[in-house]
Amino acid sequence: MIEVVESIRPLLALACPFACALLILKFRKNPNIREGCTIAASVIQFGIIISMAPIILQNKWISTRLITIAPGIDLGFRLDAFGLLFAITSSFLWILVSIYSIGYMRALKEHAQTRFYFMFALAIFSAVSIAMSKNLITFYVFYEALTFSTYWLVAHHEDEEAFRGAKKYLTYLLFSGWFLFAAVVFTYALAGTTDFMAGGILSAAGSSKTTLIILFGLFALGSMKAAWMPFHAWLPGAMVAPTPVSALLHAVAVVKAGVFGFVRVICYVFGVDLFQALGLGLVLGIIASFTMLVGSFFAIAEDNLKRRLAYSTISQLSYILFGAALLSPYGIQGAMFHIPFHGFMKITLFLCAGAIIVISGKNRISQLSGIGKQMPVTMTAFAIGAAGMCGIPPVSGFISKWFLCLGSIQAGALIFLCVILVSSILDVIYFFPIVRMAFFKKPEMEALGRTRWFSSMETQNPLYLFMVIPLAVTAFFSIVFCFFPNTFYIHDLVKLAVNNLFH
Repeated sequence: MIEVVESIRPLLALACPFACALLILKFRKNPNIREGCTIAASVIQFGIIISMAPIILQNKWISTRLITIAPGIDLGFRLDAFGLLFAITSSFLWILVSIYSIGYMRALKEHAQTRFYFMFALAIFSAVSIAMSKNLITFYVFYEALTFSTYWLVAHHEDEEAFRGAKKYLTYLLFSGWFLFAAVVFTYALAGTTDFMAGGILSAAGSSKTTLIILFGLFALGSMKAAWMPFHAWLPGAMVAPTPVSALLHAVAVVKAGVFGFVRVICYVFGVDLFQALGLGLVLGIIASFTMLVGSFFAIAEDNLKRRLAYSTISQLSYILFGAALLSPYGIQGAMFHIPFHGFMKITLFLCAGAIIVISGKNRISQLSGIGKQMPVTMTAFAIGAAGMCGIPPVSGFISKWFLCLGSIQAGALIFLCVILVSSILDVIYFFPIVRMAFFKKPEMEALGRTRWFSSMETQNPLYLFMVIPLAVTAFFSIVFCFFPNTFYIHDLVKLAVNNLFH
């Protein structure tokens, strides 16, 4: 039996990025204090969030009610094991991206840095609010707030390419938002509530199969943040943003909110049993498989480093949808593991890409010959992240893919097991040529004669250390999670969440 306890800790956690945004505006003329506020707020928020883990692991949910609008309609927060998993991932990575941003933004002398940090804080506020949402209504409010807060981050450079990418980003996600709104209203009409429950809230609604299938279609179209194909084009287009924003989009907030919300709907709105009875697991499994494979083919053909990583994200995110679609304990466990593990591995890759762009001025894979000797720490971290994406031990991606394979066998879906294996081979095809070029090809002629292994470009400017250290930390944790999967309580939270779904 799950016990719900009232606490203000969710509000305290959310107050950190909100107060940080206000302080950023106040100290906009003093960059050191402005960025100091960002780092301090991120550390405090993570401390508050991680402090709630011992309570959650006692099989309790932490609740805070804000406003009751009508019976069954209210805004509030209720944190469970699954939500805490997403909140821990987002809040910890905010610390590292905040440090990284100092080096990146200052080294490039980027304009509008106050707006950048302000919007970044609001985006984290929205993402953690999504993680803690009690119901679909609260989820929807902050899901849309996340879209608006990240628009100016995508359009940061304010040139024609940036506004074109931001326009596509906003068009897709606002269009998707209307379907999500319709799904929320439809759910309330059917169930009389929108509160998330481990067994689902629609199983007792007595609705027809056709009605529930239509509702799933609305939720699917309302989840374009998950970047499933063919509604994925906004994500590569958003790569015009600064690299810390790309990291936010791919690893910390936006697409993670998309897949997190989709899994929420499957497990906590429909419920595993109802979703299986409707035959929707097969439909979602086919969509996820298609996206996994086709996204990889797009990545193989892409020479721009950030865009290749973007197509990789499209493919990798569908592993989470894929695991949920299996509707087996191991499959859902693999999906939940992949949320934090993918977050750390993908942010490593994007931070490495940004460091390469800033330090070497190169943004195309064909230009990276010998870069491993010029930037050894960065490219070693990149190799770790790439190995994890391919599911190669001892990186944490091996664990989530292992559980997805077990989940496929447990569900009796051997064809889906083949999909995972083929997709992993494709991951190797588009990632390992980058590693091979970096470490096993000679540097370009202009770099020869002035580059030594232990005298790298990474130490030429003190600002570069603000980028290199965070990416080394995320790479380190990507390995640590493989050996110690309960770091930050991840294993225990996943196990508890899955047990609540199936018992």
